[in-house]
Amino acid sequence: MMIKKTLLLLLLVFILLMIIVIIKTLYHNFTRINNLANQPKIHNINELAVRRLSKAIQIPTVSTVVYEDTNFQPFEEFKTFLKTAYPTIYQAMDTITVNKYGLVFHWKGKDQNKKPLLFLSHYDVVPISNYPEDGPIHEKDFIFDLKGTSAPLKNYCTSWTYAPFSGIVKDGRIYGRGTLDMKGMLISIVEAAEELLKQGYQPQQDIYLAFGHDEEVSGRQGALKIAQYFKEKGLHFDAVYDEGGFVTSPKSVLSGVDKAIALIGVAEKGFLTLQITVKGTGGHSSMPPKKGSLVFASEIVEKLNTRQMHATLIPPIENFLNNVGGAMDFKSRVAISNQWLLGGTLLKTLENVPGSNALVRTTTAITMMHASDAPNVLSAATTLTVNFRILQGNTVENVLNHVKEICKGYDTSYEIVSAREPSKLSSHQSEQFKKLKETIAINYPNAIITPYLTIGGTDAYKYEIVSDNVFRFMPIQVNEFEQRQIHNEDESITIDNYMRMINHFKLLMK
Repeated sequence: MMIKKTLLLLLLVFILLMIIVIIKTLYHNFTRINNLANQPKIHNINELAVRRLSKAIQIPTVSTVVYEDTNFQPFEEFKTFLKTAYPTIYQAMDTITVNKYGLVFHWKGKDQNKKPLLFLSHYDVVPISNYPEDGPIHEKDFIFDLKGTSAPLKNYCTSWTYAPFSGIVKDGRIYGRGTLDMKGMLISIVEAAEELLKQGYQPQQDIYLAFGHDEEVSGRQGALKIAQYFKEKGLHFDAVYDEGGFVTSPKSVLSGVDKAIALIGVAEKGFLTLQITVKGTGGHSSMPPKKGSLVFASEIVEKLNTRQMHATLIPPIENFLNNVGGAMDFKSRVAISNQWLLGGTLLKTLENVPGSNALVRTTTAITMMHASDAPNVLSAATTLTVNFRILQGNTVENVLNHVKEICKGYDTSYEIVSAREPSKLSSHQSEQFKKLKETIAINYPNAIITPYLTIGGTDAYKYEIVSDNVFRFMPIQVNEFEQRQIHNEDESITIDNYMRMINHFKLLMK
């Protein structure tokens, strides 16, 4: 009799629990997703704007890790190109050069009591790889063909179809290094400003444009010095706009979301690149010890890989889940809306996919290891290099303590190669965020718009000293194949995306 009562009680508790779960799921404040369009907006092609981006791509402004080794001649050519291509901007705006190659433009507004706006980009690009000198098409074989549709890519590019600095226009795309990162956005910004100036438009508040020249190798000579210049001038910006997120095609972020998602980066992760030296017994390989330094290092690698830092949901990711949850299946909505019961399960699910795992924890990537230089020599020390991407709520010190705890019992030493704390969080409830969201919706009525965490590093981080509202978003729609083109072979942008970018910045400036 007692067993029956216990089973009945457990059943009642289970039923009550299920009722609570279902009610909380049904009444959870997921963002309503109604009447989204099927496609982004299409604009008429501005041929002159296409030609100017093509020309910008043809200037090989490659930045190098050792700043002094940079070939600055192309950077001089790019400065000359801007002045020639956009004379109205140079006539109407105050132009300032910071550290010789950092470019700043000041557009005076009507109301000097309003805080100014700041639009960022950079004009350096990463080096070229996997392109032979006798590649398929060279700059001398220039093609400019506006025919064809701006179709999204359907597979990964593993080689260059056209020369990396050709700026070739074909099949609805502009090809070349920098089209996506970041000359496409830079030229879109100046195209928008030039067009508005020609229309006689004057903004309500001051607008600044700031273009760095070494973002790909840290931005210490470009964006950092420009930000310091602004701070010394006493400027504080109402909002700052830089690269970061973009509009992702359906199912490319979360397989269960069959909608495009506009990802506005309201923060970016920090990083720590750490070199760990593990000591052991060296000598001739004919008489090896039970464990040498390489074996010890391998054990540490395994522990670093399996004992990662704890996962957690930070505010922008919680908001992201609430925004996209309405487009997910019922099972996913149950987990999101009942974290009091299923929070662990939700985190485990997110941890299982590399893309979402990076949003909920400080990630650990073992990238390099070096021991002996000869096959018959045991090294007395093995060095391994680990790259951590640090989530908000963790610090560089937290990560170091985590590593030291894992390495207890081993003879180790540590060297910080590079480090930066995570950025601040910009509010997704601010008026500045809402204006950006409204602007995105005009060109991308097909997209769910949400705050997000930018995983990679940008110049935006450096401008936190002059603004509380720093947003990272490039207004283009790309699928998973196009995302892989950034820093990769056959980098290209569709003409439709480029036209939307220009329109986006015109609207945002207004």
